[in-house]
Formats: sequence, structure tokens, C-alpha cells
Amino acid sequence: MRVPAAIAALAPDGDLTPARRRRVLIEMCRRRARPGTGSGAPFLERRTAMHSWPDLRSLLEGIPWAITGAVATRAYMPERATRDLDILVRHIDSERVRQRLEAAGYRFISPLAVPGFFLQSPEGIEVDVVLGDFPWLEEALAHPREDPAGYPVLDLPYLVLMKMASSRAQDIADITRMLGLASDEELARVREVVARYAPEEAEDLESLIYLGQLEMGKVPE
Repeated sequence: MRVPAAIAALAPDGDLTPARRRRVLIEMCRRRARPGTGSGAPFLERRTAMHSWPDLRSLLEGIPWAITGAVATRAYMPERATRDLDILVRHIDSERVRQRLEAAGYRFISPLAVPGFFLQSPEGIEVDVVLGDFPWLEEALAHPREDPAGYPVLDLPYLVLMKMASSRAQDIADITRMLGLASDEELARVREVVARYAPEEAEDLESLIYLGQLEMGKVPE
């Protein structure tokens, strides 16, 4: 398949790193974005826990962990559908986490494409255990937020960092919506954390904030 011109401008061989993929998506959004979400303000302000996920709090007591991925976003934007629960733990806690979950009836299925593994709960729910090796990991796991169900989730700045590092289309959509709904105080914390841990991403972060605020009608015309 021929590499499209817009992608070839960044990667002539079609090899899109996460940063290049993010840049392509940002440029596409910039060209097409218009104010408006298609949803009313009451819906956008709702924070729900309608989807039921395994409660790992007692099973992992004493081990630093937090929910990441799609389930974590419900603390910062309207809840969306996803098929698995992603949790982030330290590499050094990998065996303890696996042992505790297996003792509770979780079944090991396979390794993940990224460092980690996934298990299936007794109810058949997939739980992805991501093994983190980030310079901000200890800080993030020491100060998680709570989602509407009271589960520990990554605080917004660190969730943004993880999703920027992945930069799949859904990740970019999640980032722009979360940042568009974030308060000025939350945005200041996101900017500060990104400046400390990924300063090379600061320009893309500003673009994502702009796109999110444009969608929410916060950018003056």
C-alpha cells in the first residue's frame, strides 16, 4: 500500500513512531476541528461508574497500584465502553501481584505486547497488568485519584503522559476530551508534570489542550 502524502512527509518509509503518529493525528484534527461536541453540558460533566469492574483494592492491599487506560478516563470525562481493566504496577511487584490475583481465582492468560501480562477474572473479565518503568511512577502511584466507584486511578497528568507515549487514535481522542474538560488548575498540573518528565512533548500538549478546548467551545472565535 502506498504511504499517504501526509504520513510520508513525516515518515517516508511509513514507519510511524508514537510521536510521529501523534503529530499526524494532531494535524488532521487541526484542519477539521470545529467547536461543538454533539453532547450537552450535563452529559459532559457527568462522572459515572456504570460499568462494573473487579474490585482489586483488598486483593492488592499494601502494593502500590492504580487503574490506567480507558477505565481511568471516567474520572475525568464521561464514561466510555471498553473490554478490559488496565492496572499499572511496579516491575518489582510483578510476582506479588500475579500470585495474589491467581490465589483469588484469576487465571493467567499470556504476556502483553508491552511489559506485563493479562489474566482473566473468575467472572471472565480481562485484567491487564502493565509493569511500569517510568521516572514518574513512584510519584504517581503514591498519589492516585479516586474514580466514581472509589477505585484508585492515575492522576490526570500521568494518565496524559501514558496516553501520549502510546498515541493511538483512541488515546489522542481521550486526551483531547479530558484536557478540554479540565479546569485551569488541572491544566497547570498537567503542564508542570509534562515539563518535568517529557519536555519534548510540551508543544504537542498545547495543541491537544487547544483542540480539546475548541471542542468544548472554550476557544474564542
